[in-house]
This record gives sequence, C-alpha cells and structure tokens, in this order.
Amino acid sequence: MTLFLRLLSAEDKQEQLQSRISKLKSGADVEGCFDVDPVSFKDIPGSSFAYWVSENVRKSFVNFPHFSSGRTYACITNPAGNDTRYMRAWWEVRSDGSRRFSWKPIAKGGRFSPYYFDVHLVVSWDDNNGSYFGFFGTKHRPLAKPASVDYFFRPGITWPSRTQVFAPRIMPAGCVFTGKGPAAFDADDSPEHLLAAVALMNSEPFKVLVGTRLNAADSTARSFEVGIIQKTPAPKINDELRRKLALLARKAWSLMYALDSIDETSHAFILPSALRERVGGYDQALYEVELSRIQPDVDALAIDLYGFTNQDCIDHFEVGGDTGEDDEDSESGQKSIDHTGDLLAWSSGVAFGRFDWRLATGEREAPPEPDPFDPLPAKSPGMLPDGDAPLHAHAGILVDDQGHPHDLPRLIEEVLSRVDAEIPGDVRRWLQRDFFKLHLKQYSKSRRKAPIYWPLSTASGDYTLWLYYPDLTDQTLFTAVNDFLEPKLQHLESELSALRRKGQGRTSAEEREFEKLQTLQEELTDLRDTLLQLAPTYKPNHDDGVQITAAPLWRLFRHTPWQKVLKDTWEKLEAGDYDWAHLAMTYWPERVREKCKTDKSLAIAHDLEHLYEEPEEPAGGARKRRGGRSSA
Repeated sequence: MTLFLRLLSAEDKQEQLQSRISKLKSGADVEGCFDVDPVSFKDIPGSSFAYWVSENVRKSFVNFPHFSSGRTYACITNPAGNDTRYMRAWWEVRSDGSRRFSWKPIAKGGRFSPYYFDVHLVVSWDDNNGSYFGFFGTKHRPLAKPASVDYFFRPGITWPSRTQVFAPRIMPAGCVFTGKGPAAFDADDSPEHLLAAVALMNSEPFKVLVGTRLNAADSTARSFEVGIIQKTPAPKINDELRRKLALLARKAWSLMYALDSIDETSHAFILPSALRERVGGYDQALYEVELSRIQPDVDALAIDLYGFTNQDCIDHFEVGGDTGEDDEDSESGQKSIDHTGDLLAWSSGVAFGRFDWRLATGEREAPPEPDPFDPLPAKSPGMLPDGDAPLHAHAGILVDDQGHPHDLPRLIEEVLSRVDAEIPGDVRRWLQRDFFKLHLKQYSKSRRKAPIYWPLSTASGDYTLWLYYPDLTDQTLFTAVNDFLEPKLQHLESELSALRRKGQGRTSAEEREFEKLQTLQEELTDLRDTLLQLAPTYKPNHDDGVQITAAPLWRLFRHTPWQKVLKDTWEKLEAGDYDWAHLAMTYWPERVREKCKTDKSLAIAHDLEHLYEEPEEPAGGARKRRGGRSSA
C-alpha cells in the first residue's frame, strides 16, 4: 500500500505537506490522505494515478463494459480549419437553396449546459461532395472529407471538449460536430436510448469515472477527449431503468428549452422575458426548481446501476469550484437578463419584420414544443412566419427621424402599445445611446459578432439610418439616398431658406436653430456623398456573413468597438486574407481570379473551376500538392 496526500487546493503546499506528515506521525486523522495499492491503477485505461477515488470506482473499469463497446459510440472529427471562412451564426445566412452548397448546424462546444444547448453556428456544406464547401483537407489530414463524416447529421449527444465540468447535451438531427464538440450516437438512432445515455453521462458516477483519467492539477479547464469517454464504464441498462432515465433527461431538456425561449438568438425563442408568461404560463423560478430536482434522481439511479455508494461519489475528482465557463471558443457563463432592454430590442425586431407581435396578443398560438432530436427549424417560434404580413412594411431601412413614416422610435412605441406593454422612458434616447451596444452583445456568439440591425449615422449621431441586414441588397444604399437622405436634405433646405430670408431679424432661438440645421445639412450631405460613393460597387452577399458584408461601411458606424472590428476586417480584405469572399471578387476580381488558378478551393468558391490548373506530376515522385488544399 502507498500513502497519497492530496494538496491540490492548498495555497501553501509545502506548509500543508509538513503539517499533514506531522499529524500522521502522531496518529491523528488527516484530511486528504489516501492509502491505496498502486496495483489497482492498472484497472484504469492508461493506469492513471486515480488515488482519490475508491477501490469500488477503480474496479468499475473491470466490472463494466466501455461506453463505446455496445450500441453507443463516441467519435470525433477533424476541424474545417478556417472558422471565418466556413462558419456563420445561424441568423446570418439565407436558406433559399440557390447556391451550390447549404448551411448546416454545427455543434462546436459552448458553455456549461447539460442536457440542452442551442446550436448557434452553421457551416457551409457541399451535399454533392459530402464535405465542407471548397474543403480539401487540413495540413495534417489532406483529405477532402472530414473524419467520421458518416456520423454527421444523425441525432446524438455532444459536449464541449474543454471546460471545467463535463456537460453532455442533446444534439438534434441534421448537425455536424467538431473537434471541440465531439459526439456520441446510438446504433439505431433510438431517442429513448440516446436520452437514457445523456442522463447517464450527466450522472455523478459517470463524471467520477471520467475524472479518474483527467489532469487533476488543471482546475481551470479540462479536456474531455473522445477517447476518455469511449473507455468510460457504462453498465447495461434494462428497459425499465432506461425509460426512467430517458424521462428524466427529456424533462430536463424541456425545462431548459423553455428557459431558452426568452433569448431572441435561440432557435427556441418565443417572446422576451417581460412578455413570455403570456404564452404557456412561463415561470422561470419554477422551471429552475424543477431542474434542481431532476439531477439527484438521475444520480440515485446511476449510483444503483454502478453499485456505488454515496461515499464513492463524494471522494471524487476536484473541479476547483466550477464557474460554468465555456471552452475558449464560446461565450462564457449565464447571462443576466435585462428585461427592459430585451423588450425594447424585441420591439425593434417587430418593427423590422423579424418577430411576431401576435404571440404577445394571443392572435397567434406558439407551435408545440419540438422533440429533442428534431432538426433545428429555419426560424424560431417567435419569428414572423414566411408569407405573413409584418406590422410595418419597409424596404429594409428604418430611420431615427421624428415625424418620418419609418421612424424607428415611433414604431417601437407602436409595438409596445399594440401588445399592451408599458413604454419604458425615452425610447429615442435609448435607441441612440444603448440599443446597438445591447444588440451587438446579444448577437455575438462563439467568437462571431453578427449584429443584424446596422446604424449608419452622421458624424454627430443626430441622424441614423437603420439597415436590416437580412433585407440587404445591392440597391439598399441607393434606396437610403433616394428615399431618405435626399427628401430630408430638401426639407432642411426649405427650413434654412425660410430662416435665411429673415436675415438680421432672426431671434436668438432662431439663430441657434439656423446653426443647428446648417450643421445637420453638412453632415447629411457627407453621409449622402459617402453612400453614393459606395453604392455603385457595393454588392453584398449574405454568404459572406455580417462582418465582411459590413466592412466596406465601417466609417459610418459610430460604435467604436464595432467600427474597429470592421476596419480591421476591411484591411484584411484589402490584403487578400479573405479572397474566398464574394466581396473580394467584387472589389479585386483580377487578384482573386489569378489565385483561382492555383487554389482549387477558391476556384470552387467563386464558381471558376475552369480557371484552376492541375499541378503537373513531378518526375520520379509523388504528385506535389500545389494549392489543392484549402486555405484553411
């Protein structure tokens, strides 16, 4: 037998070690002391020094089959290699089917969220080639098809591979998974078996067993690699127990889906928190209490299944006080809810034609809750269904201009009045000072910043055109000039002319108004001229995503952090870093066409495969790859 002392949480390890040794010599009980036969470590794959768990836990690796030895199988794939090129937030892209590829949901880690987590990202997928569109492998795997591609699009279970606490969650059918979001599947895609499996994987005994093979000294983030999950013991589950576990997992998923229905970027979104109780009696506090009762029931069933005791699950792998942080590629922690801000943001979305106010008035019923493994919808339940008339018709542009028929603050107030909600304070002031900052935060997920309401403002911010990204076309900037700026300038000129005619007879108040109008006229003229300069060559394409599409307009955004992002993006476009983008072909066609001759992935992206020149076979050796691999 060998004595192990556990000092991971001790601040002064030397002092604690000396103290505990002294206590041991005196015969006193010592905390964090484990008397273990090292031979027992051989029972664990890799013979990890899991001294802190009981003999009962270590023997589980001998007594039970591995997780991937039966009908369940865990696997991983290789990355596409260039997230900026291949991935988007799901609200950035269109699903009109007019391209050579489609956008598929892709599970890529995420914050701590067991049982349920919305899939925010999509990836460009070539259905004909069965691979990412324009993908020809990565440096270490130069093959056109990703590893484990046969498992893509099947219903399954996924989890963040690097986080503090293991958090498996359901993965709907139709998804791609990644290296940072490994996945597990059932041989028959049985929903009941998958639900039971995700319950077992979230149980305390399973996490204890997983913990025996992790780096005990790393308390910030741990790697839950697929190989570890594959070899974790998983007892066979009889039909009755499987049904119980599946029902518990299904209930947990349903409660978390309901809690997610107040996030307007979620596929589950129905209404903002201030209005959500109007549909189905939403009660956040009650849902959270019910959730807290599910996990102990799952743990109790799993403890019996493994033949553990409660003590087996107490002396387990330390997590150092989990904060619920995501893996490094995702947003962190649970968000605090800004009820007023979310309500106003939703009202703005109604004004733009994105969301359906009728759910709040009872004129339309929300669709029933989907099954956990159903493919993700193209629209959330809270969005305006295709073909339904919006509350306010517009050409993809609203404006902050009091008295204008497309005045956004007035429309927000109209929405709030329509749903019988109190108008909170000065809406125009909120729109000018707070909205875009909130909106940018709401629509930033997994390192992607993808706001869909774009404020193009004068230098002072006294006049703002709000462009709606989903409706953006190559005519939008012309429309902004012809239907908004020119009429506004004509109206201003009329007011200024009247004041000029008064000459020296203007009062002090009129003089101040005259100077104010002159300044606004100058700023509006600058805005108009800038848009007219940009409009002839501005050819937006939603497949490029928000950030690249907005980059040519970077000078017109007044929110400094976002402007900085767009300026950097524009400079990279100029430098040729994003030559796969449609905008790159628009602005620098000769450069991009030249690259297509040696880069097959770029040629495919721009539908110019006829330009690509296959490299010659080197004499006396294997073919030399020349541009055939993706720029990933």
